[in-house]
Amino acid sequence: MSSSKSKSSDKHIVYREFGGNENSAAFERATPELPPKQQDLRVQATRAGRKGKTVTVITGFQTKPEVLADLVKQLKSQCGSGGTVKDNEIEIQGDHKQKILEILIKLGYKAKISGG
Repeated sequence: MSSSKSKSSDKHIVYREFGGNENSAAFERATPELPPKQQDLRVQATRAGRKGKTVTVITGFQTKPEVLADLVKQLKSQCGSGGTVKDNEIEIQGDHKQKILEILIKLGYKAKISGG
């Protein structure tokens, strides 16, 4: 049996639920943009899943990724260590709970230290 189908048949869509990729912006998860005073943040130092390295994790953000990127840059420079944004959370290398709490409160965020 010889197969003489053209390459265009590979793009034939048999079934598509919820339309196509042309309206992918409609399926993106909306992040509510709240002012800093209305955000309830938790600052916690943890070593779980990081091979024994301590990191300070700030959770509870309800803002755009651009704002988080600016905030993590400021926190990294003031703590003198590295850090990143993962899954709408900020991770700063090392145990900087108290320093980060003071910085966030000065910026107008409602923040608390969580955990022991």
